[in-house]
Amino acid sequence: MLAINLTSLERLILRHMKFIKPYYEIRTDLTRVAEMLMSIEDAGRTCYKSEDKITPDSAPGFIKGIISRGHESVIEHEYLSVRLIVDRGVSHELVRHRLCSFSQESTRYCNYSKDKFGNELTFIMPEWVPYTEEQLKDLIDEHHYEDDPPIVWGMAMMQAEVYYLTLLQLGWSPQQARSVLPNSLKTEIVMTANFREWREIFRQRTAPGAHPQMRELMVPLLAELKEKIPIIFDDI
Repeated sequence: MLAINLTSLERLILRHMKFIKPYYEIRTDLTRVAEMLMSIEDAGRTCYKSEDKITPDSAPGFIKGIISRGHESVIEHEYLSVRLIVDRGVSHELVRHRLCSFSQESTRYCNYSKDKFGNELTFIMPEWVPYTEEQLKDLIDEHHYEDDPPIVWGMAMMQAEVYYLTLLQLGWSPQQARSVLPNSLKTEIVMTANFREWREIFRQRTAPGAHPQMRELMVPLLAELKEKIPIIFDDI
């Protein structure tokens, strides 16, 4: 049996720390989809000097044709920007994509003991933790610790917050104290790429062999984009 004896400080931190699920926010104005498709068609028809064939509804068919022939460089003329709220492990995988721009929440400069962060850390709850935030906190607080891996994970997050805040109180800077922070720490990352690169990202990150937490985010994002920009993404 794993023994857990919470101190008063740990119990206080447990009740104020946050466990959340990952999510995303599309930053690009998707009311402009028709305009984006027309822009792609206009650029693509330059190759054939067939601008005279442009009509109010010719873009979808033209773009579908060039994608089916593998001429995906043409769709690089338009882009998509998404804010992803994920854990650090997932963000480490995202930044491996080359043809993207990234702006990420910095643990060097963000001091999570300050009021603007609620004086607390936020952790992304993995999909294999079968509890809600409050259920997990209650199980830890009530000493339900019968070798249950999700509870052990929650305890590890709580301890990381205890040590992080303690190091700050002892005089370490955020960039020093962050060395005790785990992969499950929540981070926000704005990711911008052209349509062609997003197609490659989705092919890799929604595949059956992709990390479960990556698929948890990318599968619903792709589903939404298939609905809103079907010509670009509906064949993936």
